[in-house]
Amino acid sequence: MLRRDVLAGLAAAAALIGCVPSAAPAEPPFEPTRFTVEVRGTGPDVILIPGLTAGPEIWAGTVTSVPGYRYHLVHVGGMAGAPARGNASGPVVAPLADELARYVASRNLRPALIGHSMGGTLAMMVAARRPALAGRVMVIDMLPRPSGLVGSSPARARAFADQMRDVAATPGGRRLLESLIGSFGTNGSGGTSDANVVARAMHELASLDLTPDLPRIATPLTIVYASPSERSRARDEAAYTAAYASARNAELVRIDGSGHMIMYDQPARLHAAIRSFLAGR
Repeated sequence: MLRRDVLAGLAAAAALIGCVPSAAPAEPPFEPTRFTVEVRGTGPDVILIPGLTAGPEIWAGTVTSVPGYRYHLVHVGGMAGAPARGNASGPVVAPLADELARYVASRNLRPALIGHSMGGTLAMMVAARRPALAGRVMVIDMLPRPSGLVGSSPARARAFADQMRDVAATPGGRRLLESLIGSFGTNGSGGTSDANVVARAMHELASLDLTPDLPRIATPLTIVYASPSERSRARDEAAYTAAYASARNAELVRIDGSGHMIMYDQPARLHAAIRSFLAGR
């Protein structure tokens, strides 16, 4: 072969290589606008979702007492000092559930979801509407119809939530609602929550009923609920048993001597329940 033929062949090969398209850059994972996430630890993935007005600090004892997992600690915008960001206007709860699902899917996770109060609602919404994304679900002290948690009918709960939403629309009303939030906040953190975001989330929760969604939750579902006194025990047990009757693979765990914030009232019992839940027992 002549030297010029070799050179021509090399030139043709170089031109051909130059025509091969380079691989497209990988799309970055979805970054939520309605919450932030801090990841701690290593091991199987667990997403910890706090309730209304609370921040990720409510899970500090869980992360320490139940090691061996990679915890994704969610901080909802507008709650416990976090900027409202995507929650600054419009609906809060349903879009939060959508973004949680996108967060899980974009990172190819199939985590355990653990949610307290409103966080439990969000966990159930993800598991019912995107069942392939949830490995297992734990709901801590929340009913499928959240208004039932305060013993209210849906109509009365909606009327109250309507009032709170309207009150939060005025500067004076926001100050009033902020003082109320501070009175039921967790370790003082609730008082730093955005009153407008809280009011709109309350309005959604008051109108929500996930009972029809329960049969769509195919993954194991554990419901941990508080029973503050012996006098209320039978009533609490009956209420939770009836509320979750249509759920598949559901296990109810009662924790006596506790109010709504089980992680503060009975931390050892809650951590034991979480440990068993995560181990699949």
